[in-house]
Amino acid sequence: MISKLPRWVEYGAFILALVAGIVNSIGLLGFQHQSISHLSGIATLLGTGMLNSTFIDALHLLIILFSFLIGSAISGYFLRSEALKLGRNYSALLYLEAALLVTAIYFLTQDSLNGHYLASAACGLQNALATTYSGAIIRTTHVTGVFTDLGIMIGAKFRGETFDQRKAILLLLIIIGFIVGGTCGAYLFSLYHIYALFVPAAICLLLATSYAVYNAKVSAFKHR
Repeated sequence: MISKLPRWVEYGAFILALVAGIVNSIGLLGFQHQSISHLSGIATLLGTGMLNSTFIDALHLLIILFSFLIGSAISGYFLRSEALKLGRNYSALLYLEAALLVTAIYFLTQDSLNGHYLASAACGLQNALATTYSGAIIRTTHVTGVFTDLGIMIGAKFRGETFDQRKAILLLLIIIGFIVGGTCGAYLFSLYHIYALFVPAAICLLLATSYAVYNAKVSAFKHR
């Protein structure tokens, strides 16, 4: 049960899912029509590419997967815990995500695949920012697991088990955030093309700063 889930977790999950939706839609429209924020499709393309693609194409897909892994590893190194907890330095990682996205813009405007790898690393970093909270698995860069968790909860409810409304709200916020992000990303790409990535980068900066200020206020209140 996550009835004591702090509101900042719900808001943060929605915003991060929104960011991932924007990045992924821009990737689908502009990065050789490939997803960025989740790896199932990339892994499938790599598997089929072993027979149908050139070595260079297969290597490109492999590096995308590896970049996501590296981003996740960075979060894993600095957070050193799977549990969400106020006081951890999420801000620094969000600033780093913003920097990765901005750097990705530079390379992508130069027609360099390095931009694709940096965007994938940014998503991996974000996805590892928050993995669990009181038993609720929180993934913000893809929604397959989110839909699965929600479906399990609904099935358990029909079986007579208690339905955790707060957890359901969290999962729904992630789903809605990702879908809305996809819509926003498509619209932004139609206006600004690759430069649309400045928007999710700016959101990461705003979220990081907001969290830092909120964390500082809570810490100051506890030390009174």
